[in-house]
Amino acid sequence: MPGTELFGDEERREVMEVLETGILFRYGHEDRRMDRWKAREMESLVCDYTGAGHALAVSSGSTAVACALAAAGIGYGDEVIVPPFTYLATIEAVLLAGGLPVFADIDDTLCLDAASVRAALTPNTKAILLVHMCGAAADMDPLLELCRDRDLVLVEDAGQALGAWYHGRSVGRFGLTGAFSFDFFKITTAGEGGVFVTDDESRYRLADSYADHGHDHVGDNRGMEEHPIVGFNYRISELHAAVGVAQMRKLERIRSAKRANKARLRDAVEDLPGLDFRRMPDPEGDSGTFLNLLLPDSESAEAAVASMRAAGVPGVNYWFTNMYHFINQWDHVKNLDAAAPLAIHSLGSPQDYRALELPGAQEVIGRLVSIGVGCSWEPENTDRIGESLRESLASVLGGGA
Repeated sequence: MPGTELFGDEERREVMEVLETGILFRYGHEDRRMDRWKAREMESLVCDYTGAGHALAVSSGSTAVACALAAAGIGYGDEVIVPPFTYLATIEAVLLAGGLPVFADIDDTLCLDAASVRAALTPNTKAILLVHMCGAAADMDPLLELCRDRDLVLVEDAGQALGAWYHGRSVGRFGLTGAFSFDFFKITTAGEGGVFVTDDESRYRLADSYADHGHDHVGDNRGMEEHPIVGFNYRISELHAAVGVAQMRKLERIRSAKRANKARLRDAVEDLPGLDFRRMPDPEGDSGTFLNLLLPDSESAEAAVASMRAAGVPGVNYWFTNMYHFINQWDHVKNLDAAAPLAIHSLGSPQDYRALELPGAQEVIGRLVSIGVGCSWEPENTDRIGESLRESLASVLGGGA
């Protein structure tokens, strides 16, 4: 949890500035708020860091994805290509928008494979919802070419990838709209929060209204604002945004420390026989969030996970059996269990979710073990973790400790 590792005076100061005014609401109350606008400040810092033309802070990364879909025009009956390896909110956002998720396979980037996406396209496909998993960018060039060739909308879920770049451009800025998460476990956190981004002002205006019950935010009397669209309450509070402000100012410091610690961990294990690593099309753009190891098969991955946990290696993730991040455990999606009147119930599923053939995902995620990398680790501590990691892997792979 890198962002929380550096909680300190900066976060307390920003929160106290909000409490001193008593205005926790992000809109209005100019006479009392002492010109303190934390949500606006958070948005400005995200724009400055990523280069996005517009940013909108919202209540979570999940609602940021919902805004990204709505602002991109995704709605009833639209087929949206999605990956089987992502936080479940990606799929929920499509369903709750009235869209129909269509699963395509992933490759060893841990992200959507362009060839599989192409094979999954139908005349009803409107968008690709690309997820940049585990802190690094997808292989963007073939995906962007596909979007151009087939006139598809690209929406980016970069919830796990703030601080990741692809050849000098921030993730989240390749698509028409994008989304970042600031939840408790991310590189920068607001406790709960997210940010929608776009370079298109009209899409920003749509998201800005959609996230606040359709308010157009024109004029100085909130009660008399027009409502050009139907929306919902996805607003962030000033308290959460205040934490986000302090964290954004630390982002590059966090990223640099994580990348350095990740490099030390990799150096400790990269010569072990049979061990491979997640492919990154732009290694220099990595945020350093995870060291992603690929074991020879799922059996050795499970054995390595057990050995690592017994040895006290921190932040061990085996996504293959994770309830939130991999399709194998999404029985409620496969069964279309929902309280809401989703479009998929009336239109039908574009795929049989119980019988999907996604061999790349099954093979790659079965072999994947991810180690969360801290930003506050001292070099000596990192090296001790590296030694334990090496011993655990060597006990499975051989090659000596």
